[in-house]
Amino acid sequence: QVQLIESGGGLVQAGGSLRLSCAASGRTGGTYTMGWFRQAPGEERKFVAAVNWSTRTTAYADTVKGRFTISRDNAKITVYLQMNSLKPEDTAVYYCAAEPAQTNPYTRVHEYTYWGQGTQVTVSS
Repeated sequence: QVQLIESGGGLVQAGGSLRLSCAASGRTGGTYTMGWFRQAPGEERKFVAAVNWSTRTTAYADTVKGRFTISRDNAKITVYLQMNSLKPEDTAVYYCAAEPAQTNPYTRVHEYTYWGQGTQVTVSS
């Protein structure tokens, strides 16, 4: 089992920045892909960004490319999501996810087994 704890959410004005963190614990040995997804009220959970722990390959949703950056700290077993130039439409609950994977970062909800509890991000206009 892998446990994921997100932090860093909050309220920010449009144009501002936030950094989310996701700390992994438990059975974290081996190669994983870790991703961020978000879910706004009344909408389905959507892919935001992902990184493969071993190859460092990253993937981003078109809606966040150029504004968000995913990174990881091997020593802390933590993945980060730096969010810049935030827009009101970025408002959602952000979830961290993890899945054993050899090379590619996964981009679909059903590809992930382990999920965090979510952290709220609210961007005011």
